[in-house]
Amino acid sequence: MPQQDGQIFVGASRKPDDSLNKSEYLTLKFGNRHGLITGATGTGKTVTLQVLAEGFSKAGVPVFCADIKGDLSGIAAKGEPKDFLLKRAEEVGLKPYEFEQFPVIFWDIYGEKGHRVRATIAEMGPLLLSRLMDASEAQEGVLNIAFKIADENGLPLLDLKDFQALLNYMGENASELSSKYGLISKTSVGSLQRSLLVLEQQGAANFFGEPALKISDIMRVNNNGYGQVSVLAADKLMMNPRLYATFLLWLLSELFEELPEVGDPEKPRLVFFFDEAHLLFNDAPRVLIERVEQVVRLIRSKGVGVYFVTQNPLDVPETVLAQLGNRVQHALRAYSPREQKAVQTAAETFRPNPDFKTADVITTLGTGEALVSMLEAKGAPSIVERTLIRPPSGRIGPLTDAERQAIINASPVAGLYDETLDRESAYEILAARAGKAADQAAAKEDGGSTGGWTLPGFGGDSKPAGRGRSGYQRETILEATMKSMARTVATQVGRALVRGILGSLKR
Repeated sequence: MPQQDGQIFVGASRKPDDSLNKSEYLTLKFGNRHGLITGATGTGKTVTLQVLAEGFSKAGVPVFCADIKGDLSGIAAKGEPKDFLLKRAEEVGLKPYEFEQFPVIFWDIYGEKGHRVRATIAEMGPLLLSRLMDASEAQEGVLNIAFKIADENGLPLLDLKDFQALLNYMGENASELSSKYGLISKTSVGSLQRSLLVLEQQGAANFFGEPALKISDIMRVNNNGYGQVSVLAADKLMMNPRLYATFLLWLLSELFEELPEVGDPEKPRLVFFFDEAHLLFNDAPRVLIERVEQVVRLIRSKGVGVYFVTQNPLDVPETVLAQLGNRVQHALRAYSPREQKAVQTAAETFRPNPDFKTADVITTLGTGEALVSMLEAKGAPSIVERTLIRPPSGRIGPLTDAERQAIINASPVAGLYDETLDRESAYEILAARAGKAADQAAAKEDGGSTGGWTLPGFGGDSKPAGRGRSGYQRETILEATMKSMARTVATQVGRALVRGILGSLKR
C-alpha cells in the first residue's frame, strides 16, 4: 500500500503515455500551509475533499467541513466495493483497498440534520454583522456605536431580540446619544431594524443565541485516535449564502482568537474546509478581505489549515491565493473569455512540468482526475502532476435519515446544544429600565418622587421639577458625582471587552 507515515495518499500521477508515474502525497507537516481545491461542477471536487478529510481524520487531525449537497455525510458510513471504485484503486496502486467509516459529528444551524450551532451577537462583532446585514457605511457606523454602548453599559447582546431592543433605545434617544458617540441617524437605525427583520425571516434567529459553540467541541479526537469530522449540514443554509459565509468566517475568527501559537507542528491541530468559497469574497468590502487575508496568513501558526473549495481560482483574491500551498485543480471549461482567463490563471499558479503544457491539460482532465501540486521538502511546491485521485474509504453519497439520526443520538455532544438558553440580557435589562422609568413618571404625575438614580439615558431621566422653559438646569453635586461614577464603571466594563481581528470577542 502506498500510504506512508506522516503523509496522506492523494492519488497516483501518470506519465505522458498514461502509464503509472508515482504516488502523490500531502505531507502532514505542511497541512497547516492551507490549500485550494478547484474545478467545474461534476469534476470530482467533493470526492477529493472527502479523500483529504478521511486522510486527516485517520492521522488524528480533527476536520470541519460544510456539506453543501448532502453527499459528504457518507463519510460516516463504511464504503462499498463497487466496480468503478475497485478499478480506480487498482489504477492508483492502492493495495489493500480498505473500506471504513469515520467518526462524524453533524451540525446544523436549524437543528434539523445535526446539533444546533449558535453564536451570540456580541461574539459576531460589528464587522461581520454589518457584512451579514449588507450595511452601508453610515449603517456600519451606527452598528459600531451600538456595540460600544452595549459594552460600556453592561448590556449583553446574545440574540436578535437583544439587538432589536438596543436599536429601539438608540432610535428613541438618538439626540442625546449623538452628543456622546457621534451622529446616530434615525434613518440608519430604522434601516438596520428592517434588516434585522429580514434576517429573522431568513432563519438567522436560529443562529444567534446560547449556548454558543465551544471551539473544543470541533477539535475532538476519538478513542481510536481518529480526528472527529464535524460536518455542517448546509443544503438549507445555502438558501441564505450570506449567512453561510458569515458563519464560517465567524468560526474561523473564533479559532484564530482562541487557539495558542504552536508554530509548525508535525500535523495540524485542525483542518477547516471552506466549500463554495466564492460566497466569502463576493461583493465583500475591502476591509473584510484584508482581515480574511490576515487571518489566513496568521492562523497557520495556530496549527490550523484552511482549504478553500470553489469552481474557479479567480473566486479567491490574489492576496489569499498566494498563501495556499497545497493545490488540487480539477477540470475547467474554457468557453467564455472569463473561463479562458481562469484556465490561464490556474496554470500560472503551478510549478511547471516539462512533460506537458499545464493550460492545455486543465481543459482535458476527466472526472476524478486533477492536476496536483503539494508542498514538499522545505515547504516548496512540487512540480505539477496529472493525477488520478484515489477512491475514498467511506461511502460516496448521502446517509439515510435513519443512519444520520443514529449518529446524532450517539454523538459525544448529544444534549449539549439542542436546548436554547435564554438568560437575562440586553432585551430584559432595557425592558426593566423602561418599566422603571414609566413607573417613576407615573409617580411624579401623582405628586410622588422618584428618589433614586439610573444610568444617564437608560430610563429614569424624568425632567427635574425646577427645569425652566429653556430646558436647562445646572447639575447638582449629587447628580454630577453619580454620573462620574457611572462613567467610571462603564469605562472599566468597556476595557474588559476586547474585540479581535474580525470583531469577535477575545475570551
